[in-house]
Amino acid sequence: MWPFAAAQLRVFFCLLYPANIISLWWAVGSPLVMDPNSICRKAKRLAGRQAELCQTQPEIVSEVAKGARLGIRECQHQFRFRKWNCTTHKKYFSKILQQALFFSPDIRETAFVSAVTSAGVLYTVSQACSMGELLQCGCERTLNRVPLPRSPTPGTEATAWEWGGCGDDVEFGYAKSKQFMDAERKQGQNDIKSLINLHNNEAGRLIIKNYMRTVCKCHGLSGSCAVKTCWKKMPHFREVGDRLLDRFNGAFKVMGGNDGKTLIPVGHNIKQPDKQDLIYSAESPDFCLPNRRTGSPGTRGRVCNGTALDVSGCDLLCCGRGHREETVSFQENCQCRFHWCCVVQCRQCAVRKELSICM
Repeated sequence: MWPFAAAQLRVFFCLLYPANIISLWWAVGSPLVMDPNSICRKAKRLAGRQAELCQTQPEIVSEVAKGARLGIRECQHQFRFRKWNCTTHKKYFSKILQQALFFSPDIRETAFVSAVTSAGVLYTVSQACSMGELLQCGCERTLNRVPLPRSPTPGTEATAWEWGGCGDDVEFGYAKSKQFMDAERKQGQNDIKSLINLHNNEAGRLIIKNYMRTVCKCHGLSGSCAVKTCWKKMPHFREVGDRLLDRFNGAFKVMGGNDGKTLIPVGHNIKQPDKQDLIYSAESPDFCLPNRRTGSPGTRGRVCNGTALDVSGCDLLCCGRGHREETVSFQENCQCRFHWCCVVQCRQCAVRKELSICM
């Protein structure tokens, strides 16, 4: 478990620091995950706001680490059928992100990773607040909220709605994600990269902040709903990933303006991307073949869908090389029965499945 998590977190720190600090993070190793305070002890060159967070609120750094892992797991889910499937094998994942982030302009895959990890940090910090795991924050403050309107159903009396419960304090999570993720160094040729990364970080946070949902609980005699108490909750993180994937599919290619401070969409009659859009400045490699320079592991040996016409289909995923059929056998639970009280007993059945494997 830990080597996998360590690879995830190393990727996260590749997103945060300039190339001359990457080797330091690789040298730290897996204790970085088990002891998030190592982040602060090992890194002597953290940006000012990050250093302040490490020194004064190390427990929040722990939530930052959890958020990074949450973001990468979501990346793996969303990209599971694509040529680059958000692999965490350090030989490949670190290469592609280092290549994209530090030695060439940003590509679309980097934009997604930046957004989803920034969203993950906001999510875990805010969740820790509402669960009472952090002393610096708690439930969302509802003092300034406008009272909810009464919404009577035809033929019934009006139901009073009141703000209460324990809403997620996304403002606190937003501030900490911004503090840790946006510590960019804007020097020379890195200006455009910094602008792109900052934009994509913000896009990830807004996908949570702008899609908060209202959750209500009824109060009244005999289960009636004479009064409702309502609070704001974050969307499920899978929904966050789904929305970010939509933005990835419609990402905007941009170039730097002459002033070095603005980003201009590339192409004719293209609207300016909004704050929730993902942006990039260079085309992605095809990821079809192993490439040590870009860190692509290739798609040979990947499982594909022989009947699908989308990105998971064998024609696209195997890059025209063809595929072979392979039969695999495994055990799974079957003939499960519930026994009073309260045990479920299952048999183990042998299952054979036909898989399509890229050549």
